[in-house]
Amino acid sequence: MRLVATALLVLMAAVFLTCRWLGPVHPAIGFVRAFAEAAMVGGLADWFAVTALFRHPLGLPIPHTAIVPRNKDRIGDTLANFLRSNFLVPAVVARRMRRADVAGALGRWLAQPETRDSRLRAGAGRLFGDLLEALDQQRLGGMVKATIGNRLRALDIAPLIGQALAAAIANDRHLPLINGIVHWSGRTLEANEALIRGVVHERAGSLMRWTGLDETLANKIIDGLQQLLVQMGEDRGHPMRAKIEEALGQLAHDLQHRPEMQARVDRLKLEIIENPAMQAWLDGLWESGRHALLRFARAPGGVRRGRLGEALRQLGETLQREPKLAAAVNRFTRRAAVGFAADYGDGVVRLVSETVRGWDTQTVTQRLENAVGRDLQYIRINGTIVGGLVGVALHALDVAL
Repeated sequence: MRLVATALLVLMAAVFLTCRWLGPVHPAIGFVRAFAEAAMVGGLADWFAVTALFRHPLGLPIPHTAIVPRNKDRIGDTLANFLRSNFLVPAVVARRMRRADVAGALGRWLAQPETRDSRLRAGAGRLFGDLLEALDQQRLGGMVKATIGNRLRALDIAPLIGQALAAAIANDRHLPLINGIVHWSGRTLEANEALIRGVVHERAGSLMRWTGLDETLANKIIDGLQQLLVQMGEDRGHPMRAKIEEALGQLAHDLQHRPEMQARVDRLKLEIIENPAMQAWLDGLWESGRHALLRFARAPGGVRRGRLGEALRQLGETLQREPKLAAAVNRFTRRAAVGFAADYGDGVVRLVSETVRGWDTQTVTQRLENAVGRDLQYIRINGTIVGGLVGVALHALDVAL
């Protein structure tokens, strides 16, 4: 475009010189000469204006030229402040994100991944895999484990367990638990008959052992316990089952409202978290998750054909089918974006400003000129044509007067 604009300017100069050489051989020559003369003036003026933005015209240090190189730092600060004021304001981000259906787009992509942006997805997967492998795995795993541990430590688990237990009792979902306790007790009793007989034999007197009453007593105890367990298993209204249900209800209440019970559960939770076996399990959990992420990044098609792929497709269909879930995802995304703008907006502004300040003047000039140079050369062309038209109008006015 620069060559076109310059060639047009040279053409106007050639037309002007030709008209001067020909002289007043015809009245129309005056109009052509006026057009070419004014077009040269307009083209030269716009050439000067466009050139003065990025460098000194003809290398001459004319005041108020080379505007971009001289004001590089101010341009960077202004651009950064523009971003901060118009794009990284939490209210603006929230308003724009409110119109974005992130859940819908995610749901469609998960439900039909093979039909959308395969090259972009594959490239992003490879980039993510390379990045994950390049990170310090020991440090990253420690960060993940510490994050999970901190979350577990901060979680007030006792009321949650109490609420879950109360809901289970209200919907009779605790009955399998009671039945399991009864069946386990029956198997335990059967496995420890010899132990019970031995205890009764030791505690019985010599007379009972001599007469064999200790064996009879042991049989009675075992038979009575077995009959009790059978009755508890068959009769939902058995008094012992009622006692167990009452104890479970009291436990649910204590977990939700009794500080002593909550403190006891919290201490037990901390002991479990600090247990070496638990720490080893967290390490294994991180490694399993990391390998799964790497498999997904390296071969997303293969993963999608497995159980994980089916789960992802179901998740995508659910996101499209459940408005409440989609609204929750969109709300979370909006809050995350607003939080990013609020927490890191100033950092982004500093990054932009410091990056532009770090560029040399030639880099800034080239990048800005490459970005808007084509339009600026159109300005030169327009200035040449408009100047010529103005020259024709003035010449016509002069002839008329």
